[in-house]
Amino acid sequence: MARPKRYHIPGSFYHVMLRGNDGQNIFFSDSDRCVMCLLLQEGKERYGHWIHAFCFMRNHIHLLIQVGEIPLSKIMQNVAFRYAQRINRKTKKIGHLFQGRFKAILIEERSYFIKLLRYIHLNPVRAKIVNSPENYR
Repeated sequence: MARPKRYHIPGSFYHVMLRGNDGQNIFFSDSDRCVMCLLLQEGKERYGHWIHAFCFMRNHIHLLIQVGEIPLSKIMQNVAFRYAQRINRKTKKIGHLFQGRFKAILIEERSYFIKLLRYIHLNPVRAKIVNSPENYR
């Protein structure tokens, strides 16, 4: 069965989640997080979207993205593919780094936007990694 098509609505906001395959880590060092930041920045410059919030956990990421004219699928494919290639080269592995396709939730209400900002920034606190979001890189 074919997966459902993602609809592109320029200017829309999305909560995007990308998880490690089988719950495994996708970040192994601070330099890996830097690589992800660089890829997100390059993508932003190339595709013209905005990233309003992000959180990199060991085995997944959360993004709050506002798309422009380029569909979210193209943006995320670019980031996920390039990051997986670099990590596979670094760890001398082959195969999938991410668990299937990214998950994206369209944000239609301002109240959800505010709740999502809190959720993303408090993720490390809820996971008991730090006591305050300011203490998480």
